[in-house]
Amino acid sequence: MLEYGNLRKNLNPHVSVDCVIFGFDFQELNVLLIEREEGYIEGNSSSKPARGALALPGDHIHEDEKLDQAGARVLKELTNLDNIFLEQFHAFGHPNRVKNEADRKWMKTIRAEPNARVITVAYYSLVRLDRYNPQASSFAKHAAWFPVSDIPELAFDHNLIVMRALEAIRRTLMNQPIGFELLPPKFTLSQLRRLYETILGKELEKRNFRRKILKKDFLIPLEEKQTGVPHKAARLFQFDKEKYESHQTEKYDFTF
Repeated sequence: MLEYGNLRKNLNPHVSVDCVIFGFDFQELNVLLIEREEGYIEGNSSSKPARGALALPGDHIHEDEKLDQAGARVLKELTNLDNIFLEQFHAFGHPNRVKNEADRKWMKTIRAEPNARVITVAYYSLVRLDRYNPQASSFAKHAAWFPVSDIPELAFDHNLIVMRALEAIRRTLMNQPIGFELLPPKFTLSQLRRLYETILGKELEKRNFRRKILKKDFLIPLEEKQTGVPHKAARLFQFDKEKYESHQTEKYDFTF
């Protein structure tokens, strides 16, 4: 670990970035977590991660890079995910962010100033799980998707960061159609409703959702229906991104 530590001398000890990557698998919302290199319980044959060993992909920034560059770099270094749009949503700087002994011990192995106060700038993104296959590298021993509904205890204040990211996405979802990128090019209204229910964490009344969503002029009904389904085939729709972007000065209400 000492040799690796020497490669980290150009990192700013006071500023870091953390990435909250949400993945949708058409059933539930997941978040990408890494397991730190020293995270396994010693002598545990089941290889279960130790309490607090899981964390968001994050690290300190280089002295000569911008925050957005750092977010993309860190995500690539720890999970091998690349070319993902990251939205900056909050900064976390409580003086007691590193409060338990396991986190302090971990920081001593990779940071020249383990006791330095760290401000982290957080980013989020929404992706389709079937398009991204994370692969751990650097000080991440494993990288995997975990259901948002069942997140274990994470390192540092990362549970709080995930919660704040989810709140930010839900606010954005109310006035921007950010969820459409998580669907296939052609989708049913049921699939779209399921997406909204998953992100918002609540069940939506079917008729009310259908009535409101069909008022959006950028939702295009197609002369096509589902194929190969065991139930009555539903009509397919498309999202017209150009039409939406041409009316961005208008504020759309996506509350349901």
